[in-house]
Amino acid sequence: MNLKEKYTELLVIIGFPEKEIQHNWLELETAYSKKSRHYHNLTHISDMIDCYETYLEKLQFPNEILYAIFYHDYIYNSRKKDNELKSAQYALSILPKNTAFNKQLVFDAICATQQHQHNAIEDINWLIDFDLKILARDWTAYKTYFKLIRKEYSIYPDFLYNPGRIKALNHFLENDFIFKTEEFRNLHEEKARENIKLEIDFISK
Repeated sequence: MNLKEKYTELLVIIGFPEKEIQHNWLELETAYSKKSRHYHNLTHISDMIDCYETYLEKLQFPNEILYAIFYHDYIYNSRKKDNELKSAQYALSILPKNTAFNKQLVFDAICATQQHQHNAIEDINWLIDFDLKILARDWTAYKTYFKLIRKEYSIYPDFLYNPGRIKALNHFLENDFIFKTEEFRNLHEEKARENIKLEIDFISK
């Protein structure tokens, strides 16, 4: 099932009218396909949905988490620090008024992808881990990832970007765990930390 089919199926379940579903898909596709989106694009969404489908049985609110995946980076501006908040607000603003959807969970889940802190709600921890799984890819794929992130921040020269990036990476290393679920910790924690340290060395040269 491709992204559009997955999205359409979800919005039907939520209760969106058919005409709105097509319109909303075009809006979503346009947002994630902007030229400035080198990493935070539909490929990233697709990768997260692959994780989602792998761990679907672990989720108590699978539809809400899937909706959050589609919209967590809907608004993305490398100059702003409120992208997740605005994305969450937008995601809620288009929901049908009479839906039984857990709106608070969607809002909290999208906002949680900003700081990636452990959450009391386990479904949100799974979402965070889906978002961070890129950190544990093989070094070649990880290197591609951080170079794409650098392109998204190309407006900043190295002397401004590099210290900020290193600070963010060290923040991950300073936490007891990068991943929030036990399963991801067991599978990916060691590799993610290794990659982050290698990136810091790469940037620092």
